[in-house]
Amino acid sequence: MVDPVLTNPRHYSVVFENERVRVLEYRDHPGEETTPHDHPDSVMITLSAFERRLIDGDHSVDVEMPSGAARWLGAQSHSGHNRGSTDTHCIFVELKEPTDTPRAGTSVLGPTAS
Repeated sequence: MVDPVLTNPRHYSVVFENERVRVLEYRDHPGEETTPHDHPDSVMITLSAFERRLIDGDHSVDVEMPSGAARWLGAQSHSGHNRGSTDTHCIFVELKEPTDTPRAGTSVLGPTAS
């Protein structure tokens, strides 16, 4: 697993961790990009509205999120690009339960409502 805190320390920071969850804070500015990294099953809470492009190999998806939303983020690998005009600010609550490790090109990109 490629840890976003290690690959993108300007953007991701750990704000809490115990044996069951790890909580990350994510921040970026318009035009900024992340390098490829993995996420386990997580809940994403948006603290700002934002527009992003998530990329996994040849597959990409554009995501628009309102401020104050909570969404499920299934385990996935991706890089990201803030393609909007606002900063991105969100919290990820990562589950530490065992899940299949995402493989490039096989994950569903972005958050879902369930």
